[in-house]
Amino acid sequence: MPKIIMGIESSCDETGVGLVRLHDDGAVELLADEVASSVDQHARFGGVVPEIASRAHMEAMVPTADRAFEKAGLKLSDVDAIAVTAGPGLSGALLVGVSAAKAYAAALGVPLYGVNHLAGHIAVDTLQHGPLPTPCLGLLVSGGHTQLLRIDDIASSITELGSTVDDAAGEAYDKVARVLGLPYPGGPPIDKAAKEGDPKAIAFPRGMTGPRDAKFDFSFSGLKTAVARWIEAAERRGDDIPVNDVAASFQEAVADVLTAKAVKAAKELGIDTMVISGGVAANSRLSGLAAERCEAAGITLRVPRPRLCTDNGAMIAALGAHVVAAGRPPSSLDLSANPALPVSVVSF
Repeated sequence: MPKIIMGIESSCDETGVGLVRLHDDGAVELLADEVASSVDQHARFGGVVPEIASRAHMEAMVPTADRAFEKAGLKLSDVDAIAVTAGPGLSGALLVGVSAAKAYAAALGVPLYGVNHLAGHIAVDTLQHGPLPTPCLGLLVSGGHTQLLRIDDIASSITELGSTVDDAAGEAYDKVARVLGLPYPGGPPIDKAAKEGDPKAIAFPRGMTGPRDAKFDFSFSGLKTAVARWIEAAERRGDDIPVNDVAASFQEAVADVLTAKAVKAAKELGIDTMVISGGVAANSRLSGLAAERCEAAGITLRVPRPRLCTDNGAMIAALGAHVVAAGRPPSSLDLSANPALPVSVVSF
């Protein structure tokens, strides 16, 4: 069984290289996790520019890998298998990572595994909290994805229960931050401002919570628009914008919907463990409210530390290790990226 797994992530604006050790008992140990972000290059555009991201990945890939091997005290020749994000994500960005992984795999003569970015966000939790009980519920909340998942086997069986029908939660944070004059990306500055605000100051809507709405789907476009309209109305009246209160009230609406639907899904399915991951999982109100509601419902909550929540190579290495341990077949060297890869396809 391969022991050292190298993971490569390049689906959006972070170039990540992670190294893990797969033990004989199936445990996965994190050895190194190095990330190079191009977020500063995108900030002035208010969002990720695909061509800039692709060029940044090309420049950062080898230096990031070199740092990871130095951190782990390993050489390239120590690698037994390589896992790479093959989707979903930005097409050009994915191709940089897949091309690099193919080159490393061919040069080293080791198997290559194209894996799913979304499944990686769940698998990364095993690096901190150990094996996932099955089944478990995954709430994946990031800049591009908001999904409820049933995980029966992290290496092969993930079912989507619900997803966003428009803006993902992270996208809504970015757009609300823009109208509040806060920097990009919007998650951290809104979270910081919200701590000084009143979450009950403004009654913003909770999307997709009506009796006829899909019970496990999400919608944050209406909430984003409601915030913008509220600010426009206040400006027309000549009022000062209470940034902290707006941030707190917006954040409360997001966390309320996410946690209520996740707990409801777990209870209906009889699942007693929930994993929250993705970049927005680092949000203090989301994790805090989830902890309160999970405790009241008798559900065990697992949230990776913030560094592991955002895009990184460690999550891809971790998922690769689980795929290897499960005996899944490796990918061929003609592997291609799939920007629309569904979460049900863990590896291919």
